[in-house]
Amino acid sequence: MSKNAQDTLANKEKLVADLQRVIADAEELMMATAHQTEGKVVELRERINDNLRQARHKLLDAEDAIKEKTREVARATDDYVHEHPWRAVGTAAGIGLLIGLLISRR
Repeated sequence: MSKNAQDTLANKEKLVADLQRVIADAEELMMATAHQTEGKVVELRERINDNLRQARHKLLDAEDAIKEKTREVARATDDYVHEHPWRAVGTAAGIGLLIGLLISRR
């Protein structure tokens, strides 16, 4: 996977995590103000509820996109390894050797 694709995937995952935190905080705020029945508070709660529903929907869409991209990357990796098995073995051996050298220096 290219560096750009990795960055995009990492950014999407961070966005999903941030959105999950915002939703959790908003739900907590909704519960904390549940007993308040003043006109503006009720209107605000309804708007927040609508926004939370939309945010949850977008979050699910983002999670689905991340899962699909992950599947695509896994398929591409699998295809590459099947098309170039010796190159994959050589790469894995080189990485293993490098890790072994780094560990042995400690």
